[in-house]
Amino acid sequence: MVKTAGQSRDNTDYHSCNIIHPITVRKVSIQMPPEADLNSLSAVLHLFSDKTRTGILWALSLAEMCVCDLSMLLKMKQPAISQHLKSLRQMRMVRTRRDGKVIYYTRDDEHIRKVLNLGLQHIQEL
Repeated sequence: MVKTAGQSRDNTDYHSCNIIHPITVRKVSIQMPPEADLNSLSAVLHLFSDKTRTGILWALSLAEMCVCDLSMLLKMKQPAISQHLKSLRQMRMVRTRRDGKVIYYTRDDEHIRKVLNLGLQHIQEL
């Protein structure tokens, strides 16, 4: 069967080989998160794949900042920073606080900082 882009996977595609280590497959399958959780995790990790979003998350893990300050720090225009912040807010990676006309951003929780530190530690070990 020849598959083209956009075609759904035939259920027999992954059955074309014999399981060599059935006990391992069974143990791992029990510990695998549900597909919906894997999709959500993939979406969260995708946010880290952009240099600007990673820079925003790093800055916000150190201090609460407004869009203008982030724009100056990252040497980017405010609308671009705002678009990235929108994506980060949608995935609940940053939260906001209003003070008059100014909206301040900060990381949503400590997990963000841990992921950033683990990633940096990993690349420094390479």
